Amino acid sequence: MPTSINYKNSSKNKKQSNLVLFVEENFKISALNKYIKKSEYLFINDLIKTKDIKKKILTFELSSKRKIILVSYKENTKPSEIENLGAKFYETFKNNKQNYFTINSDTLSFKTKNLIGHFLHGLKLKSYKFDKYKTKKDRKDLLVDVVGKNKPSIFDQNKFKAIEDGTFYARDLVSEPGNILYPKEYAKRINSLKKLGLKINLYDEKKLKKLGMNTLLGVGQGSIRESYLVTMEWNGSKKKSKPLAFVGKGVCFDTGGISLKPAKFMEDMTYDMAGSAVVVGLMKSLALRKAKVNAVGVVGLVENMPGGNAQRPGDIVKSYSGKTVEILNTDAEGRLVLADALTYTEEKFKPKLIVDLATLTGAIIVSLGSEYAGLFSNDDNLSKQLINAGEKVEEKVWRMPLNKNFDKLIDSKNADMQNINYVGGAGSTTAAQFLQRFIIKNTPWAHLDIAGMAFSKYGGALNSGGATGYGVRLLNKLIEDYYE
Repeated sequence: MPTSINYKNSSKNKKQSNLVLFVEENFKISALNKYIKKSEYLFINDLIKTKDIKKKILTFELSSKRKIILVSYKENTKPSEIENLGAKFYETFKNNKQNYFTINSDTLSFKTKNLIGHFLHGLKLKSYKFDKYKTKKDRKDLLVDVVGKNKPSIFDQNKFKAIEDGTFYARDLVSEPGNILYPKEYAKRINSLKKLGLKINLYDEKKLKKLGMNTLLGVGQGSIRESYLVTMEWNGSKKKSKPLAFVGKGVCFDTGGISLKPAKFMEDMTYDMAGSAVVVGLMKSLALRKAKVNAVGVVGLVENMPGGNAQRPGDIVKSYSGKTVEILNTDAEGRLVLADALTYTEEKFKPKLIVDLATLTGAIIVSLGSEYAGLFSNDDNLSKQLINAGEKVEEKVWRMPLNKNFDKLIDSKNADMQNINYVGGAGSTTAAQFLQRFIIKNTPWAHLDIAGMAFSKYGGALNSGGATGYGVRLLNKLIEDYYE
């Protein structure tokens, strides 16, 4: 990663470090006397009158090799706000020639627990880049020393790192091109996480056929690449409690199949497996931070191609649940992958709850843009928990309607249901209504349509463009606040 955080103050370049100090809102600097020389204080006190204090970060050049940087924060600031400040700090100094920074943690208030950890967390998350395939790397590391008594504990340092590693892993997976990360390779990478203590099972096409997962298999049958279902189990609770279940759509590349997508922007369809990447990143985070919870992740991995054996519009398939589906559009494939995965997860693991994630519909982007994921659920309590967790980490969700009146839009004359609403309208809701039919035993369930959140052309507060890893931090927060 492009940023190195050092808590032991052992940098050989400390004398050349740029000093970072926190000040209260409107740059009240009176408390800085004890942290810098009197001459430096007077210098800053004089020049600050010429600065735009509406900016959160001000830089004072002391010499060609040394700066004092003031970061302004308001009293009772939220952790998410300080994370955004950390991200802004990275964006401001990522191209700085002098790339060593010493952060004095004692200048940040103790009133809110672990603010310095959140600042560094935001800095790290923003620093991510996927330049694996560039022969010339165009980045320079930021090297950060943290001094003072207000540093995060070892426990909290490890927790932040685990969440970062899980988020970065999800971003890495989403960023890989389709010729590299196809279902078998993806399954292999997930299997490598066994070393972290996860119990992992791979189901290849032979096993899936035996299980009767025909809606999932139908999506992948036009590709020469084999389809997979992968389960990941983390048993971190001493109690033999029911696990929390997380299910992800893993369409490694989506051409639309016979219902072929337009050529323009089809290259972005490498990220149609982002829902599964979130689940994998989450499970990695839980294992790394030794989360005190029982959890299971399930991902369906396929490639949707218009081959000679591809599924046709008009085909009827029988799902793992026994319900039959008429395929009216082969580009409505994610719900077919999730249908079998959801029923299997509910039946096999008997979870306390199920949350599924998918880049499922373009309609959710029309509704919510890139500010909120669409939330559909059969449970008010789970919905409130997800909304609250999302607000805390700024991975927001907005609840959308489910209602039996929508069922008539996906009822089929020839099978139990059809995979699209052929009349038009309510595209995201009818997709979620379709998924709900595969929750057989009324398990509390939530569907997150993350089509507008998984990938960003222009970057966001905590990412620099490309894969965002949206959902890993949201679900970590859900678990941390309500289930550990």
